[in-house]
Amino acid sequence: MSAEHRFHIVDVFADRRYAGNQLAVVEDGASLSDEEMLDIAREMNYSETTFVETGEEREGVAGRRPAARRGSLGDGYDVRIFTPKEEIPFAGHPTLGTAAVLREEFGAGDEVTLNLPVGRIPVEVREEGGEEVLWMTQNPPEFGETLTPERVAEVLSLDSSDVDDEWPVQVVSTGLPAVLIPLTDRDALGRIAVDRRAYDELLADVGVENLFPFCPDPRDGANDFAARMFALGYNVPEDPATGSANGCLAGYLARHRYFDSPEVTATVEQGYEMGRPSLLHLEARDEDENPDGEAGDAEDETGDVTVRVGGRVVPVADGTLR
Repeated sequence: MSAEHRFHIVDVFADRRYAGNQLAVVEDGASLSDEEMLDIAREMNYSETTFVETGEEREGVAGRRPAARRGSLGDGYDVRIFTPKEEIPFAGHPTLGTAAVLREEFGAGDEVTLNLPVGRIPVEVREEGGEEVLWMTQNPPEFGETLTPERVAEVLSLDSSDVDDEWPVQVVSTGLPAVLIPLTDRDALGRIAVDRRAYDELLADVGVENLFPFCPDPRDGANDFAARMFALGYNVPEDPATGSANGCLAGYLARHRYFDSPEVTATVEQGYEMGRPSLLHLEARDEDENPDGEAGDAEDETGDVTVRVGGRVVPVADGTLR
């Protein structure tokens, strides 16, 4: 790395500094090699670090991308996302956090589009209760295979009775897949201890790093769910706020008519066990009139489900990489 690069640290899905999920956003990513980006992500050691390739918005032109970046090019800012282990095609809190930095540092407006490997992800700003809340529209969810309560309970070191068998344990993806695991209550959520051997076996079989247990037992009665997220395969033992997995949850709730409705409005608590309290707002609508027919749990099922995830972004620090 021959030139200096500005970076910004923000907390996403937070109502104050030092809460939510930390993110580093690095400018002028186009001048960095893949190896340099990965080195920086390891140095930052957050669950993700993003790289804004340039401060200029692309104007909907055709172009070529490396194989790792297969998303369509269009209006918006080209952005790449790295964990401390590898580049990933999509993640929620990096999308919102990067959009907030683009607005603050590059003059992007109240509607910002990020060009990611999964495609173009739009972010809009709404004023709610006197605060700015950023909302991203994720790709329509894909509903994958279902797993048995016994299988996931072993991975989480829980009893199978801790898994709420009224709802399926299912792989869902809006760009980054997660195994959604409905639990009975927050006591079960708090007792989770991921068994690495069982986790690795599940990862080898299913190919999904993200485990997302949730329950309808929040700390605050104004909210709807409490959740945790584990991604040992990405070198992230636990994540304090996961926009991608919560987008999967929004689609899951709508598709399975969790609230007896194709429309979902919900708020999720995450990160409390880590001392990083986070609040994620969900919206979803399922246009499928027969969501749980004979093909309801079929692998690779897709449907016309609109998913949005929102939250606040709080600036924390700026600096320069030398």
